[in-house]
Amino acid sequence: MDMFIESISFLFRRMINLEELTLQLTVHMGTVFIDGTHIYNNILIHLQQLRIFNFCICTDLRIDHLVHHLSKYDIQRTFSNAIYQDVDCMVQYGCNRATCHVFSLPFIFDYIGYIGNTFPSITFIHVRRLFVCDLVPFEHEFFIRIASCFPLLEHLNIYNIGPQLKVSTKLKSDNSQMNSIVKYSHLIWLELECVHIDYVEQFLNETKTHLPSLTRLTIYYSVLCNVTENFTRYITRRNCIKVNQLNLVVGIIERSKDFNVYFPLL
Repeated sequence: MDMFIESISFLFRRMINLEELTLQLTVHMGTVFIDGTHIYNNILIHLQQLRIFNFCICTDLRIDHLVHHLSKYDIQRTFSNAIYQDVDCMVQYGCNRATCHVFSLPFIFDYIGYIGNTFPSITFIHVRRLFVCDLVPFEHEFFIRIASCFPLLEHLNIYNIGPQLKVSTKLKSDNSQMNSIVKYSHLIWLELECVHIDYVEQFLNETKTHLPSLTRLTIYYSVLCNVTENFTRYITRRNCIKVNQLNLVVGIIERSKDFNVYFPLL
């Protein structure tokens, strides 16, 4: 991290007349999260003419390398209102990794990754590509929030190997949010490579999710066969019918009449 920060600082010392800066970085090393103090001491202090600064910086590191376990509040305190425009952040801890995002608002970038169950309730209107991952299971409500906060999402990659909680029939009937269908109107590409089978059910089952624009699907063939009951299950057919690119992680397509009905464009 020290070498990286030093390199960044050296770069910006050569740009003293810069007036506008858009910066998106993901750093996969180090012992500390990049926060407001780092940004000021290594970037802003050298750019006295800077008027516009849009940024999204993600630090991803091993927990055993982390010097201090910090909260979102700890990170936010490092940003001075006298220096920065509106800023938000996300901090997520896994079993052996920790991730921190710091970003300016409004969020202007088309990609953000390493999002877990906890993220701010703001509208990421420009984001088209999203990577979500967590050790804690993603429940139906999480995907409702994703659809709401990322309304123009086109590419979604999910990493979560934990099963969703099994909710009782009574709870489902009493909870209108649990019964609501999640709609991703603009989603073109869905990646379900490193997921529990529950998330394949979550997205292909039309009583849970509606994917009217889906044309590209990345998935294990055996899981696809399982969830669709060998391409005979009606409630998982509609979300597959427009797919014209099926990326199989493992497996070879075994064409059948039922498969062709499911995927008429393949």
